[in-house]
Amino acid sequence: MTSGRPVLFAVDDEPGVLAAVEHDLRRRYGEELRVMGAQSGPVALDALRRLRARGDAVALLLVDQRMPEMSGVELLAEAKTLFPDGKRVLLTAYADTAAAIRAINEVRLDHYLLKPWDPPEHRLYPVLDDLLEDWWAAYRPPFDGVRIVGLRWSRASHDVREFLGRNLVPYQWLDLDGDEEARRLLDATGRDASVLPVVVYGDGTSQARPSHAAIAERVGLRTHASLPFYDLVIVGAGPAGLAAAVYGASEGLRTVIVEQLAAGGQAVTSSRIENYLGFPSGLSGEELTRRAVAQATRFGAELLLCEATGLRLEDGYRIVTLSDGTQLNASALLIATGVDVRPLPAAGADRLVGAGLYYSAAPADALAHRGDDVFVVGAGNSAGQAALFLAGYAASVTVLVRRATLADKMSHYLIAQIEAAPNVSVRYRTTVEAVRGDAHLEGLRLAGPDGAVQECAAGALFVFAGMAPRTDWVAGVVERDAAGFILAGPDVTKGRGGWRGDTAPLPLETSVPGIFVAGDVRAGSIKRVAGSVGEGAMAVRFVHDRLGRP
Repeated sequence: MTSGRPVLFAVDDEPGVLAAVEHDLRRRYGEELRVMGAQSGPVALDALRRLRARGDAVALLLVDQRMPEMSGVELLAEAKTLFPDGKRVLLTAYADTAAAIRAINEVRLDHYLLKPWDPPEHRLYPVLDDLLEDWWAAYRPPFDGVRIVGLRWSRASHDVREFLGRNLVPYQWLDLDGDEEARRLLDATGRDASVLPVVVYGDGTSQARPSHAAIAERVGLRTHASLPFYDLVIVGAGPAGLAAAVYGASEGLRTVIVEQLAAGGQAVTSSRIENYLGFPSGLSGEELTRRAVAQATRFGAELLLCEATGLRLEDGYRIVTLSDGTQLNASALLIATGVDVRPLPAAGADRLVGAGLYYSAAPADALAHRGDDVFVVGAGNSAGQAALFLAGYAASVTVLVRRATLADKMSHYLIAQIEAAPNVSVRYRTTVEAVRGDAHLEGLRLAGPDGAVQECAAGALFVFAGMAPRTDWVAGVVERDAAGFILAGPDVTKGRGGWRGDTAPLPLETSVPGIFVAGDVRAGSIKRVAGSVGEGAMAVRFVHDRLGRP
């Protein structure tokens, strides 16, 4: 966290002189500026680097010229790289005026003052007042939050940005290529470009190549459960899981949600959902997620950012194993893990993920490709919403569809908007055979309806085709269909690997009594946000029925 007030920094190796300078500065500027001091150049530089890493602003440096370890001019030269906009003033004796004059060109010295400066009302304050007035006129408060220093086309950098973005954590992105501020911040952390990305937090501390779990701990996302046992464990924090958490917690169930990456699931990547009941102007996936998380946690549900890696049954309990090795014991379990976009089966695709090829359409990625010709793969609502969102930034958007129509999978209102958008076009019966590019995506090889192959330039490719359920962690315990979707209710068959209860399964109940499924991961679901929300709410009613509660 920044202090809120810019810094006025004084440096002098004589303790008595430094104390006098600080006293005079605080008397005049203490209400609007934070006065700091140091007795040597090295100590001052260390403090300035910490200020830089924390995101604090330094308005003015008042530095003595004659210091044993580092001269004032040498210190100001180093400080200039950290705070190039800060005003620089040198305190000198009469014999050092020549050095001060040279420093005007060498370090862009703004002024030099002769010792002694008494009375300050005549010899100190008027000079500093003018300089500070100029500084305040150009001052823009620094970003007070998480900052990422990385490379635009780095997959690791993109993963960190996506993680923070999907968890609705504000951050500032600084590209080391061509961004002097990124270089200054990286230098202030004491790290180099070999460990990118570097995440710098509000208190000035940093992490190099941090894991999602490490970032989560630092930004306040919970990663550990508070209880060893819950009435209801929900795996997956998409619309279905969040709806179940709201209804479960509000009805008195000790409820915890386990989410691998970020709350909201695929819905959080939707730029505008216009057919959700009660929102005639539509709402974004981020807004829906933020509201749902706040509602669930207000009722007492816990949200853990951790991956479920295994499931077993023991002594009548459902036990979920997490990626950190801990276990959650539950009376009832709801699987709401949703689906992931399948990797694009095109040559070169894996190599360019995060470097022009994306499996979502985040605002940061849209901004990064402003003015580009971009392509979207997919025929469902997610693809349609992404195409329209990207059309606000890209020069052109081309939707690539394997089928002969959009009507099979996309809502009519989206089709109508795509047809009306002047910079959006659709190519039917077209697939991506290969992507090309060295450091980043540069072009595509497309196969058309007649089998003809075409090479075309492309700024970016956004993929929303082919959905894969996240259910490997329940394999061998819960019955799934051939594609990995979880069977429930009437779809659960008796016999080997089928229903294990004595009576018929409840709606949304899987092959194991007390384990339910809701949302996109359920076999036969309608793959709509409203449908997932409805199933999540319904599942809690069936949990009560299975547990024998009113």
